[in-house]
Amino acid sequence: MEPKIGIVVCGFSEDRQFVTNPYIQAIRYSRGIPLVLPLVRSDRLIGEYVTLCDGFLFCGGGDITPLLFGEEPRKGNGHTDITVDLFQIRLMKQILKSRKPVLAICRGIQILCVACGGSIWQDLSLIPGKTLDHMQQSASRGEVSHLIRTERGSLLRRYIGSRIFVNSYHHQAVNSPGAGVRISARASDGTIEGIELEDHPFALGVQWHPECMYRTSSEMRELFHEFIAHSLINPA
Repeated sequence: MEPKIGIVVCGFSEDRQFVTNPYIQAIRYSRGIPLVLPLVRSDRLIGEYVTLCDGFLFCGGGDITPLLFGEEPRKGNGHTDITVDLFQIRLMKQILKSRKPVLAICRGIQILCVACGGSIWQDLSLIPGKTLDHMQQSASRGEVSHLIRTERGSLLRRYIGSRIFVNSYHHQAVNSPGAGVRISARASDGTIEGIELEDHPFALGVQWHPECMYRTSSEMRELFHEFIAHSLINPA
């Protein structure tokens, strides 16, 4: 049996909702059935999504409306779409209540954070002290950019090891993780690169793009395979 994985739409491009292909490929190569979940405004339909799918993948995308995590816009905050934000946050909250597995990538880790009552840095320039350049300029999105270290006892450490080089395409990051959320990885400059829910079988967010490293990194393949394996387990 192959689990049905709901890939949450990344956002809008003109009048088109979209999901970039590497997310779909990573799910399919990991033996999941990828189902793209478009934006809907109905709580009933959001509930139908949660019932339909066995696991959920939240993808990268634009910035999150700062008012949704209790702030007003600051310098460096980019393009936002509150309709997409509200849909994804409402969906995330229902998924977490269901205890079905969720893997949240890049913007997705920030949606997970905000859904749990946390906050994000609107731009890395706002973090006190010096930070790395987390927006790499490389020929391929699969190339690595900087080192991360995972926390002892975390799911991430179990799946990808204690330290690994990852790619990096973000100008925002988790600030306060939120209730019941533990930090599971950091970059060398202290930027949060991974979070996971403490009382959940598999609710994990990463700031990098493992789907773009799928072909070249056995650790990223293991991360997706564990996500799919958990999606085969009937939630409590």
